[in-house]
Amino acid sequence: MKLSFTTAGCPGWSWNEIFAITKDIGFDGVEIRGVGDELYAPSIPEFSGDQLEKTKARLAEANLTIPVLDSTCALAVDAVKEAAMIEAKAYINLAARLGAPCVRVMPTEKAHPTHADLELCKQQYEAVCAYGAERGVTPIMETNGVLADSAMMRRFMDGIESDNKGVLWDVHHPYRFFEETPETTFANLGSLVKHVHVKDSLKINGEIKYKMMGYGDVPVMQAMDELKKSGYDGFISLEWLKRWNPDLQEPGIVFAHYKSYMDFILSQSAQ
Repeated sequence: MKLSFTTAGCPGWSWNEIFAITKDIGFDGVEIRGVGDELYAPSIPEFSGDQLEKTKARLAEANLTIPVLDSTCALAVDAVKEAAMIEAKAYINLAARLGAPCVRVMPTEKAHPTHADLELCKQQYEAVCAYGAERGVTPIMETNGVLADSAMMRRFMDGIESDNKGVLWDVHHPYRFFEETPETTFANLGSLVKHVHVKDSLKINGEIKYKMMGYGDVPVMQAMDELKKSGYDGFISLEWLKRWNPDLQEPGIVFAHYKSYMDFILSQSAQ
């Protein structure tokens, strides 16, 4: 398995700083969710115009990958359905140019279980899957909102008439919001998992408090065991949400700790 982090964890860093840390700490890639003040990936200067090819060459020379571009597309929300499709297609176009295999989409933007129009979501997701198939990019639906319920996600995915589909397993959400064990989640979704997010947390007085890896109670090792047994060889990406939680620890410390922690966890789960 390969390790990466999402750039949601380092909102104050430039692309040069992100690239340097990714290389120096020894990550295999970096997942893009904004750079600096720019959240919309197609507008990031290093991914636009003449700079895009230079960025690709620099990544290739360092043997680094961008496994996923994280859109904010909410495909189950009628009020933003046109905007969501425009964004999804823009992200897929950029992913195709960058050589990134996947684009993250969601039913709703909120992580907590909420109502979602899953019939609309099906229509929108099938259209996005078809658009991605023509460009060699897979839209992956995150276990987020109501689809953090892995049984519901499985039923949703079984109804999608496309082979160009997949799941982004955010280990935190099914465990924290639906009290699922990793064994349950993976039993439902294992064959569909294309990418994995991890983060740790504790629930204190009803509120979720994000913690560095190993300082919460999210069963990350059990999730890694499930992935290892299945032969999964994709990315495990730290989602450190500092962009929206500025009081969280600084990314340089957190990313280095994550890399060391996961190297140990993966060595244990391999045994």
